[in-house]
Amino acid sequence: MSASNTPHPVQPRRCSWCGDDELYVAYHDNEWGVPVRDDASLFELLTLEGAQAGLSWLTVLRRREGYRRAFENFDADVVARMDRARIEAILGDPGVIRHRQKIDSVVTNARAILALHSRDDCTSFADYVWALGSSDVDGTTSAKIMSKQLSHDGFKFVGPIICLSFMQASGMRNDHAPGCFRFDELEALRPFA
Repeated sequence: MSASNTPHPVQPRRCSWCGDDELYVAYHDNEWGVPVRDDASLFELLTLEGAQAGLSWLTVLRRREGYRRAFENFDADVVARMDRARIEAILGDPGVIRHRQKIDSVVTNARAILALHSRDDCTSFADYVWALGSSDVDGTTSAKIMSKQLSHDGFKFVGPIICLSFMQASGMRNDHAPGCFRFDELEALRPFA
């Protein structure tokens, strides 16, 4: 059989937004919408979603390792103690999006996470955000509820659009297109489906 007659592997149907960039496809296929219950991973996703404001998600994904390095793998205890000199150093790091309010918000949000840990009604950041994001209301309403509560509790860069993207990324919502090969796989994983 000649090379021109060799059948091409059939590509699975994906959500149209992921395009064909390898990094984007890998994120779509392996991460987006998978339920995340780890505090550090959720802190990372909230940070990256906030960093995306006004930019493409691919721009943020390409800097993800830079964020992990700069923010100590999103250890909230460490990030909460970062001083102005450390923040200024991060602002000079080309591995992150060098936007002062976005960088400051990471430290502010780490401090808000630690404040949650001291509350009697909150056992973890994961339980807190999942309680907000897994309601039975539609995504827009749920995102507004989450945004309002996060803001009330001292978080920054947590508008409704960022919260909706955060809920989608962390698996609180399964917003894969129904024809996408990941839709049914992830629906089976959802604890609140």
